[in-house]
Amino acid sequence: MNAKALTITYLTWASYASLNGADKEADNIVSIKKIEKNDGNQYPYCSSQAVRRALREQLAVLGWKLSETSEAKQKKGAASTQCNPQEYIDDDLFGFMQADSETIKRTAPLRVSPLISLDPYRGEMDFGTNYMSVRTGGNPNIFETEIHSGYYVGTIMLELDRVGEKSAGDKYELNLTNEEKYKRVAALCDAIQNLWTVGRQSRFLTDMSPKFVCAALLKVKNPIFLESIKIDDNGRIKESLIKSTLSDNSSQIIEYVIGERKGFFPEDNNKYVSLGECFKRIKGWLKNVYA
Repeated sequence: MNAKALTITYLTWASYASLNGADKEADNIVSIKKIEKNDGNQYPYCSSQAVRRALREQLAVLGWKLSETSEAKQKKGAASTQCNPQEYIDDDLFGFMQADSETIKRTAPLRVSPLISLDPYRGEMDFGTNYMSVRTGGNPNIFETEIHSGYYVGTIMLELDRVGEKSAGDKYELNLTNEEKYKRVAALCDAIQNLWTVGRQSRFLTDMSPKFVCAALLKVKNPIFLESIKIDDNGRIKESLIKSTLSDNSSQIIEYVIGERKGFFPEDNNKYVSLGECFKRIKGWLKNVYA
């Protein structure tokens, strides 16, 4: 099988969320990250760094030992992980760079897009008061937090031929068996299916896990579904855009699957499988790739 990449584009829903903090506009306002599009509206997003952190956290929850961060060896240098992809799944999938007298780096086989809202920010605010200082004679600290409700879409692409493999000239050990490669990519699929972040969850608990998924096993490295999931005014998936994406890329697609959370959207689509079946098929592809 000449598979080069796995791409997964997923849609999730946030009922009441403050996914990712931005710079404060005022001392008592906690902002969320937003991007302004051509229509003049601002759309909240969760940065790719935050999504990567969420995936790492889920891998740890699933029982994988993660690479600990160590201090920079050079003055003013950046901290790095252990830079040992042979032992640590996150060093393998997420890459690293250690700037020392000799730079050691690995470009991540896993590519992650920001999780961007399909619905504009409408100015909603959560009002809060911190009474902790009152006990010591202070005044209540009043603050506001920007919040948002809507659909978010993101994409993950994994370079399958680089998982567990190093390139010529790389200054680290990495030579995994196909069985170990499969275990790592299967664990990543589990992390995506159960995506959840620790950031801002104490007051704004949010389910970031996919509610709709378009996935494909490809002969090329191309996130084909990146701009292909849209929602119409009735809350339904725009199926025509997905169909045209599949048609345009048919010569490069080895396998594909579309999954939805049954009962979540206004109507179930009998052409789509359940999310459980969707991820089961994806892991089946991966098992064949590394057979």
